[in-house]
Amino acid sequence: MAKRKRRNHKSAKQQTAPLDLHAGPLEVRRDEENGKIWSHVRQKWLEETPEERVRQEYLPVLVGEYGFALEQMDEELDVTGRGSGQARADFVIWRSIQDKTDNRNPLIVVECKSDNVTIRPEDYGQGDNYARLSGARFFVTHNNRETKFWRVRHDRMPKSLEEIVNIPHADAGDKEVEELLTRLKAFKEDEFADLLHKCHNIIRNREKKDPVAAFDEIAKILFVKVYVERELRDKKARKNVFTAEFLQDQLGANPLEDLFQKTTEHYRADRIFEGKETLNLRSATGLAIVKELERYNLSATSEDIKGIAFERFLGKTFRGEIGQFFTPRPIVEFMVRMMDPKKGDVICDPASGSGGFLIRFFEIVREQIMAEADRSYQAAKKAISADKSLAEAKKRQMLMAKWEEIQKSLHQDNEKGALWYLANRCIYGTDANDRMARTSKMNMIMHGDGHGGVHHHDGFLNVNGIFEGRFDIILTNPPFGASVEPSDVVTDEQVAVSRDAEREYLEEFGDAYREAQARVRAAKGKPIAALFELPKARATSKVGKVKTEILFIERCLELLKPGGRMAIVLPEGVFNNPSLAYVREFCEDRAFIQAVVSLPQDTFVSSGASVKASLLFMQKYTRKENSDYDRKKAAADKETRARYAAEIQKKTARLEAEIGAAKVAKDAKKHKEAKAALVQYQRDMEDRIRAESLALLKERFAYPVFLYEAQRVGITATGEPDTTELYEDPKLGLPSGMTPDTTALALYHAFRANPETYLREHA
Repeated sequence: MAKRKRRNHKSAKQQTAPLDLHAGPLEVRRDEENGKIWSHVRQKWLEETPEERVRQEYLPVLVGEYGFALEQMDEELDVTGRGSGQARADFVIWRSIQDKTDNRNPLIVVECKSDNVTIRPEDYGQGDNYARLSGARFFVTHNNRETKFWRVRHDRMPKSLEEIVNIPHADAGDKEVEELLTRLKAFKEDEFADLLHKCHNIIRNREKKDPVAAFDEIAKILFVKVYVERELRDKKARKNVFTAEFLQDQLGANPLEDLFQKTTEHYRADRIFEGKETLNLRSATGLAIVKELERYNLSATSEDIKGIAFERFLGKTFRGEIGQFFTPRPIVEFMVRMMDPKKGDVICDPASGSGGFLIRFFEIVREQIMAEADRSYQAAKKAISADKSLAEAKKRQMLMAKWEEIQKSLHQDNEKGALWYLANRCIYGTDANDRMARTSKMNMIMHGDGHGGVHHHDGFLNVNGIFEGRFDIILTNPPFGASVEPSDVVTDEQVAVSRDAEREYLEEFGDAYREAQARVRAAKGKPIAALFELPKARATSKVGKVKTEILFIERCLELLKPGGRMAIVLPEGVFNNPSLAYVREFCEDRAFIQAVVSLPQDTFVSSGASVKASLLFMQKYTRKENSDYDRKKAAADKETRARYAAEIQKKTARLEAEIGAAKVAKDAKKHKEAKAALVQYQRDMEDRIRAESLALLKERFAYPVFLYEAQRVGITATGEPDTTELYEDPKLGLPSGMTPDTTALALYHAFRANPETYLREHA
C-alpha cells in the first residue's frame, strides 16, 4: 500500500507532464486517498466515480489495443457545439490528429456506462444521437460488463443503428474501414446457419464424409474459434490467429491441428473430447473452413442469434439421423417461462441434446442476477447521495466501495459470486450420445458457460452431480418411441467415477452423493428398467422392454426435490391411451399436474419427427403434501373396501364352497371353472375398488389443472418461423386477433392467480 501511495502522489509537475506514448502501456492512475483519477486526455485529476473509472479504464484499451493516440481524441466533448452540456460524448476519436486539428467529422464516438450493470436500449439511442450530431461513422457502447460496436446509418432515421463486431484500428486503411462497415456486420441467424451449412458441405464434398462425421469436424473448428476469440478478448490481443493468412504462415504440416490441440488442452478438465482427439481433415480443407469463418466474430454476436442458427443447423444436418429431435426454440422459450426460474434454482435436463433448455435457463437467471446487482447499486447511490451528514469525499468513497463490491460479486472467476455459482453449481445435464453431450458443452461455452455440469452418460443413471432429490427444475424433451430392452444392463463403465470427481462431489454433497453412487453400484449387471417402479405397475407381471419416455417420467420425478417443478415433452398417447392409465396414476401419486398444453401435429416435423406431442407441467409434492395425499389415499381405499367387505365375503364364501364341492365330487371341470370364477371375481372387485377409491381420492384431494390446445407455436412444418400464441414474442408476433393477455402463458398466470374465476370465465 505504501508503494502505491508513493506512485500516486507525484509533484504537480509530474502529474501534468505530457504522456510519452512510447514509454510503455497507458496506465490508469488513481489518487485513492483523495478520491481522484487521472484523465490522460484532459491532463488533469478528476473526481473518481464508478462512471469515471470505467471511462478511464477503457482509455488504455483504445490506446493499447486499437493504437489511437491521445492527440486524436477528445473527452467529455460537447457534440452540439452550443455548450449546453446536454450532449457530451465520453470519447470522440478522429481518423488522424490532422482531422481533429482541421475540425473534420470524427470517426468514432464512445459512450461509457457504469451506473447500469447492463447497457440499456435507451443508451444505444443516446449514443446514436451523439454520433449523428458529430457525424461519426462508428459508435461504441461500453461498461464494466460488455462492449458493443455499431455502424451509424446517416442515410436513415435515428434508431437505425446496426450492430457490428468491431471498430477500426488507428492504422486501418480505407478498405479495412469499409469492410468493418459491411462484411463484418453481426450476422443474423439465417446467415450464420447458411454459413455453417456451407462449411459442412465443403467437408462432405472434399473429404467424402457422412453428415454426422462432417458435423464433428465443424464442431471442432467452431470450438477452436470460440477459444481463440476468448483469448483475444481476455488478453486484449490484436493479432487474430484464427485466419487462413496467419495459419498459412506458420511452420508445421497442419497449424490448425496445433491450434485444436491447444484448445483441447485448455478445456482438458471438462473432458469435452475423450482421449487423443485430432482434426480428421486435410490441411487445405481446414484452411478453407477457417477462411469462411474468420471474418465473423462469434463472441460479439448475439447469443440469441447464435443459439437459433446453431440449433437450426443441427436440426437440418441430422433430422433424426442419430435419433435426435431438437426442441424448437419457441417451445423451449415457452417451457422455460412456464417454469419461471429464479436465482438459486438448480436445473437438470437428463436428455440434454444440444443444451437448449440449459442455455435459456442460464440466460434468464443471469439477467436476474445482473438486474439485482443494478438495483443494489442504484439504491446505494440514492441513499449515499441523500445523506447530508456525509462529506462529498466520503460519499465518493462509499459509492466506489459499493461499486467494487458489486463488480467483484459479478466476476465469473469469483467462487463466492452469484454468476460463478450459477455457471458452476446450478446447471446439469446429460446425454447418452457422446456427440450430443459434446455439442451441448460447446453450445453452452458459446453462450457464456455453465458447461461443466454436462456429461456424456445414460440419463437414467446417477453421475457426478446428477442424482435423486437434487433439483428445483427439470426441463427435458426425452427421446420418443425407442425402448429400453431387458438386455440394457448397468455396466462397469457407467458406474465408474474418477477419484478426482468423486472427491469433488463428496465434498460438495456429502452423504447424499455417497448414497446415490452406492445405489448405482449396487445395480451393476441388472437391467436398467428393473431399477424403476413404473414398469412393475403395469398389468403384466413381467418387466420386458419399456418405452424410454415412460422411464424418463419417473426419472425426472425422482431427480426433483420435494416441491420441485418439471416440464417434459411427451407423445400425446401418454395422456389419453387407456393402457397408460397406470402412468398417469403414478404421476398423480407424486406430483400436482399443473398444466397440459397440446401442440400441433407438425410441431416437430422439421426436426424429423411426426409424433403429436403435448407438454406436461408438474410440481412434486412437498413432504407435507405427500403425507396428506398418502393419508387421504389410504382412507379412500379403506372406506371403499369397507363398503364392499360384506358382499366380497359372501360371494367369496359361495365360490369357495363350489370349489370345495367340485373337489369332493372329483369333478375336475367344475372345480376348474369355480376356481377361475373366484379369481375373476376377485380381480373385478379389485378393479372396482381401485376405480371408486381413486374417484373418492380425487374428490378429497381435488385441484384444477390448466388445459390448453395450441394451433400456432412459432414454427411451421418446414421449420420456418411463425407467429406464436404461447407467449408474447416481438420477433415472431401474435396470431391475428390475439393480444398479449390471451397468450397461453398469460392465461396460465391468470389461472394460477385465481383458478375459480378463470374456470368460470372460460367455461
